[in-house]
Amino acid sequence: MLRRLSKFTALLEDSLLVLMLTAMILIAATQIVMRNFWDSGLAWGDPLTRVLVLWVGVLGAMVATRKNHHINIDILSRFLPEAWQRWSHVITQLFTAVVCALLAYHGARLTWMDWESGTLAFGDVPTWVCELVIPLGFGIIALRNLLAAMLGMLRRTLVSS
Repeated sequence: MLRRLSKFTALLEDSLLVLMLTAMILIAATQIVMRNFWDSGLAWGDPLTRVLVLWVGVLGAMVATRKNHHINIDILSRFLPEAWQRWSHVITQLFTAVVCALLAYHGARLTWMDWESGTLAFGDVPTWVCELVIPLGFGIIALRNLLAAMLGMLRRTLVSS
C-alpha cells in the first residue's frame, strides 16, 4: 500500500512538473513572438509565467528531495569519522525538516491571509491559489526529510545493537 502511494505521488509530482514547465515555456515563447511580430501580448501571460516559475521551482525541489538529489554542502562531514558522518546526515535531515516545516507554516499563514483578503493575482485567479504550492510543497519536503532522518536513526540503532 505504501509503495503504491509512493509511486502515485511520484507520478503526480513528475507529471505536474512536466506540465507546468511545458506551459511556462509555451507561454513565454508566445509572449516573445506576439511582442516582436504584432506589438501585443497576453495580458495574463507574464503574471502566469511568474506563478509557474514558483510552482516549477517548488515541485523541482520536491522531486529532488524525493530522489535525494538536492543541493547539499558536506564539507565538514567529509572530515568526520564514518560513524559520525551517519549521525551528521541524520542531524542535517532533521534541521532541513524543521526549516521546511517553518516555511510551510509561514507559507500557510500567507496563503490564509490572501484567502481572507480576496486579492487577485491576475484575471479572476485568486492570489492564494497561486501561493498554495508553498505550504504544500515545503510541508511534503519537511515530511520526507523527517521520515528519512527517522529511518536513518532506526538503521543506525539496528546496526549498532
